[in-house]
Amino acid sequence: MMIPIAFLVVGLWGCSTTKPILYPNTHLQSVGKDAAEQDIQTCKKLAESAGADESTSKAGNVASSTAVGAGVGAASGAVGGAIYGAAGQGSIVGAVSGAVAGLLRGVLLSSRSSQPNPAYANFVTRCLQERGYEVSGWQ
Repeated sequence: MMIPIAFLVVGLWGCSTTKPILYPNTHLQSVGKDAAEQDIQTCKKLAESAGADESTSKAGNVASSTAVGAGVGAASGAVGGAIYGAAGQGSIVGAVSGAVAGLLRGVLLSSRSSQPNPAYANFVTRCLQERGYEVSGWQ
């Protein structure tokens, strides 16, 4: 029951998007916010069509943290179980609790960063710069 809920949380969390923050230079002031938003969307689509994925690094970090948590939990559970005579059962309990702890850690730590995948951010930033914008960061 907990694993499907965890995938739902990661799936919804992975849908969150970031966007570039544009410095209000003369180009931005001359084209206006609506045109700038259209240019941002165009550059994002170009990045995606080139194979850059905005959320790859976030999902990868969460999956990695979950796997590490499961491994550490299984090992520590096996040791604890061996002491009490149930190494197999201890490793199963340890793996499940470690995976949940790793998942939560990955989600919480990755959600603090509003940075998209670096390749994606670089592509969109360059695209916007070529159109006359100055990207001062991502949010």
